[in-house]
Amino acid sequence: MPPVADVLTPSQLNTLARSLLEDTFPAVLVEGELGNVSRPASGHLYFTLKDARAQVRCAMFKPKSQWLRFQPREGMQVLARGRLTLYEARGDYQLILDSLEEAGEGALRRAFDELKTRLQAEGLFDATRKRPLPAWIGRLGVITSPGGAAVRDVLSVLGRRFPLLEIDILPVLVQGSGAAPQIVDMLQRAGASGRYDALLLTRGGGSLEDLWAFNEEPVVRAVAASPVPVVAAIGHETDSSLAEFAADLRAPTPSAAAELLVPDRIDLDARLRMLQRRHAAVFEHRLRQSAQRADRAFLRLHAQRPQARMQALTARRDEVWRRLHTAWAICLERRQARVRHAQADLRRHHPQQQLAALQARLLATRPRLQAALPRRLRDDRARLQALVRALSAVSPLATVARGYAILQHDDGRVVRGIDDARPGDALRARVADGELRVRVEPQTD
Repeated sequence: MPPVADVLTPSQLNTLARSLLEDTFPAVLVEGELGNVSRPASGHLYFTLKDARAQVRCAMFKPKSQWLRFQPREGMQVLARGRLTLYEARGDYQLILDSLEEAGEGALRRAFDELKTRLQAEGLFDATRKRPLPAWIGRLGVITSPGGAAVRDVLSVLGRRFPLLEIDILPVLVQGSGAAPQIVDMLQRAGASGRYDALLLTRGGGSLEDLWAFNEEPVVRAVAASPVPVVAAIGHETDSSLAEFAADLRAPTPSAAAELLVPDRIDLDARLRMLQRRHAAVFEHRLRQSAQRADRAFLRLHAQRPQARMQALTARRDEVWRRLHTAWAICLERRQARVRHAQADLRRHHPQQQLAALQARLLATRPRLQAALPRRLRDDRARLQALVRALSAVSPLATVARGYAILQHDDGRVVRGIDDARPGDALRARVADGELRVRVEPQTD
């Protein structure tokens, strides 16, 4: 028999056992099947958690039992979190639960559907709030795992289609408990940097649990709030995530997303060549038109210059003098020819008195011819002087002769107002009897 001091009562034994259990197992996470589910009027929840070989009693007290997002049922697979203890009154070994959730993909699918419904009601997935991608993307930020197959597919397609694109790989975890915070942080940093024209959020395929980071509410809201357009390609064509619904553009695969982001360089090269040909043709056509307009303007300007008009009148006068002298020479030559012919006839057929008469006629005609030439010259000179006076009346030189001056730059440009000259400019002042050199001084008050 043991000493009396070592004898314990049932209460003492249960108390020691409870202390030992609670100190050894402060918190445990147990997955199992629900059985003997009971919810009495008190609102507490009682059940057993079992597998094929054993079971353990569990209790969840108010108000935690009322916070459950699902209705516990017999046979449901659940994940229970709590502390291990012992109910001293009956000596029952049990779990006191702090949380209870469905285990496996069923719980995730329920959470997925509930969050999708709530965010959709807020308008987070509406097509009206989605922005179009830029026509040309110069720099792209790819938010993904740097060692995954998705990033290799994306880089391969982008390098083949558009090698000029600048790409930054923004590394994050894409799976596990730390993935969602990293993705949110990278989205916020990339959007605030102002470096990127668009962002690609991507990863390869997997189960719903593997892709769950992209269904976390902070990630979905960060995608919707990004100041830079976001393209999301999560998993394979059959996979879907809430981040894709919130993105500005959703692609079925990472490779498809890369094709949507950039043009094909072959098509782009053909289009550029076509635009170059059109631009060259338009430029050449406009150049010809401009050259023709410049030639016509130069001819009109040159024809309206007083010097040009004076030269034209001078040329006209010289042409009149030349024609007059030519006509006089022809007339004189014809008369002399007739005289010679008459003299020859006289010598052959007429007596001496006819020759004398013809000589007298010739002597009488010569003074008239000699008198007619100066009169013709005086008349032409008078007409020319009238033309010169008419030209001088509209010539700037006539204005100069009345005491005015014409200011010109060294290149011949006329100063028409104070805006045509600046302080320090050297000018030529043309006056009636010559030119003066002047310099523009600053205006003083």
